[in-house]
Amino acid sequence: MGFWNRIAALAVRRPDPGDCDCPPGPPGADPAFSTAVTALGAKLAKADGRARVSEFDAFAEVFSPEAASEGNVQRLYELARQTTHGYEGYARQLARRYRNCPDLLEDVLDGLFHIAGADGAVSLEEESYLERVAELFGFGPLSFRRIRATHLGSPADDPYAVLDAPHDAPDEDLKALWRRRISDAHPDRVRALGLPEEYLDIAHAKSAALNAAYDAIRRERMELAGARG
Repeated sequence: MGFWNRIAALAVRRPDPGDCDCPPGPPGADPAFSTAVTALGAKLAKADGRARVSEFDAFAEVFSPEAASEGNVQRLYELARQTTHGYEGYARQLARRYRNCPDLLEDVLDGLFHIAGADGAVSLEEESYLERVAELFGFGPLSFRRIRATHLGSPADDPYAVLDAPHDAPDEDLKALWRRRISDAHPDRVRALGLPEEYLDIAHAKSAALNAAYDAIRRERMELAGARG
């Protein structure tokens, strides 16, 4: 499903228009929105120094405009992709106009990740670009890690991957999940199930890994809170 169609589908599913205080009308009909996402997609293609045809194809697949404006969008894309300069201004413009629509801004980030991966890999330069756009959109580092993991996966040693938890889960939800995981992996549960002794070693190792992951997450969150303060 194309980007604009997905946006329309989300709008239809909203039970209360007050849930999202966005500018009226579909985003695709908003010239400011269309211009900003076109420029962000084009400048992302230049982030690693090499703008490729596959990246424009990916842009057209995700952010395909109405047929009547397709020519204008392509001309803007070609102009914008000459340099990455100015992309922060477009990101700020979108953030101001759609600041009350975080789901829509996340959809834009999803589309940009799709463009970045069009050539089979997301470069460090592209990832830095995406992280900065996410920051300007108002997403914190933990939310960006969740969005990134959706597209690129998590490193095996990511403590959130060990707990199988979203990176931006609230503290209380994270604590409840950790407790549930520890309960499932507890050696007493292994004994109660009558499993062989070898499974006790596995249970101890798993419990230690879960505790280490939760401790690492708590330390990181305290550091992030201190940095913000």
